[in-house]
Amino acid sequence: MFRSLARAPGIFSASVPILDGIFELEPENREWDSNRLTAADIQPRPVEDLRGKLKGGLVDSAGNRPGIDATGLRWVDGQPRNALRVPFLGAVAPDAQFVYIHRDPAETIPAMLRVWEGGRRVSYSQLPGWEGPPWSLPLVPGWRELAGRPLPEIVTEQWVRLTGTLLDDLETLPPERWCVTDFKTLLNDPQRELERICEFVAIEASEDVTRPLRSLRDQLAVSDEDSVGEVPEALRELMPRTEKLAERSRELLARPTTPPRSAKWSAPADSPLRSVYTQNFPEFLNQLGSSLIVSTYQTGKLICARYDGGQLNTHFRDFARPMGLAVAPGRIAIGTRAEVLDYRDFPAVAAKVEPQGKHDACFLPRNKHFTGDIRIHEIEFAQGELWLVATNFSCLATLDAQHSFVPRWKPPFISQLSAEDRCHLNGLCVIDDEPRYVTALGETDVAGGWRENKASGGVLIDIASGETVLHGLSMPHSPRWYDGRLWVLESGKGAISVADLDAGTVETVAELPGFTRGLLFAGGLAFIGLSQVRETATFGGLPLMERLDERLCGVWAVNPQSGQIAGFLRFEELVQEVFDVEMLPGVRFPEIAEEGSDAATNSFMLPDAVTSS
Repeated sequence: MFRSLARAPGIFSASVPILDGIFELEPENREWDSNRLTAADIQPRPVEDLRGKLKGGLVDSAGNRPGIDATGLRWVDGQPRNALRVPFLGAVAPDAQFVYIHRDPAETIPAMLRVWEGGRRVSYSQLPGWEGPPWSLPLVPGWRELAGRPLPEIVTEQWVRLTGTLLDDLETLPPERWCVTDFKTLLNDPQRELERICEFVAIEASEDVTRPLRSLRDQLAVSDEDSVGEVPEALRELMPRTEKLAERSRELLARPTTPPRSAKWSAPADSPLRSVYTQNFPEFLNQLGSSLIVSTYQTGKLICARYDGGQLNTHFRDFARPMGLAVAPGRIAIGTRAEVLDYRDFPAVAAKVEPQGKHDACFLPRNKHFTGDIRIHEIEFAQGELWLVATNFSCLATLDAQHSFVPRWKPPFISQLSAEDRCHLNGLCVIDDEPRYVTALGETDVAGGWRENKASGGVLIDIASGETVLHGLSMPHSPRWYDGRLWVLESGKGAISVADLDAGTVETVAELPGFTRGLLFAGGLAFIGLSQVRETATFGGLPLMERLDERLCGVWAVNPQSGQIAGFLRFEELVQEVFDVEMLPGVRFPEIAEEGSDAATNSFMLPDAVTSS
């Protein structure tokens, strides 16, 4: 398969295995753990080394080298160790696709045993503490547990761990990123099967491409009736260990192939508001029947990401430093520099917005409350009110008709309300319609005191008791309750973490390529806002800055169970920071009207009817 795909025009292969020789990724420099790599292993220097190897080592089937930066080129790699590296490769290259070749373990494991016995493909000749034959083929997780066992058992367990890891990883990916084929089917009918695979990876299944497989078929003379021989006696009693995985693998053969659509730009390539997205991102919104809204205070924009016939449409509206967003049925609240704006859906107006018939909601401004510059951060609806995090005053607040804001709660360590941003209170978690937890960047009671220990002084506070239940967080934001657990973004690490409130600890689920801020859960995914952030007094010295030389901005979709990146929407130029991310459930293609627009000034809602000029 590797040799076939590598012969296609425009496809390059590496002259040496692409990940071998990169210091940080080699098992000997990772306490001899295994060949396993996940998204957590992504670091700037190894990724840069990988890019350098691709740039200098790519060749096509004619021996030609691209002669340019490998970014954007298509390359193929068939190293068996990649079966343990799917999360890493999928995160480094978010558009990567994977082809899995199923072969029955009764054929595969005897072949593996012959490789071990023949010493032809030794991977590690000297493993610390390993007294068996030199290790062949991929080094699987938990290999030390196999020390002293008979070789047939070692090889069988190697297959079980390799295959189980691979299947788990593939099934967490979106369907358009992987497909399955069958070993015998490939050899019996290489033309037809390769046409299917090539359609999936968007290359032409020419005669030249299929030649290696046709040649192999002729060499082996495999047909449906042929047998590769009896399973050796030493392996027969071990075969039951493989049955569940083998059945699971066979079931995947019936899985339909889902060819991906090409990645799209959401705006012309020369637009400062352009963004690029993985082909599955609009499909997430389509399946949810919803749209996303994203606030970016740095550019003064509210962005609505909408599904538009297989593409992603990004709709920009101007606001003065928009930050916190709150959503209720038919309603959006937006916290800005000095105001809270209340938007309501006018369904009758949506039908008249151009192009007519495309919009299913039109949100128009109804109310505006002037708070002054209290540095509104997150906002949430709860108990029939809108709750604000008034960061400059280190408190939670609500609104009434008379006052700038109504203080409702402050952390116990804050001695008085004062416009001094003493602890940088920023995030609010609502559970069962009740404000329950807040995040702050420090437990300090002096103006800007949180800045001194911002990298590890963050806390999570229980509102009801006033108790600090988590300490030592790195610039925490966006606490959320999901699947019976509390989640928090550790922005200073560029991470999403899940909390064990009883133990007072957090576990990092995924590290992402940006400053994480803004979080929602929908459709089994976590949608996380990422910001580039800059080397300033606020952001300098953070773990994120040490981990990444270059940071990205956009919205990343992550599987919260595995931590794997499922897709992303990345902003390319003007938009560099994101504050909040919210979903408009059941609203596919909304209009959000600015105050001076015709829709806002010439539409009227009366108690018994809607009139629009």
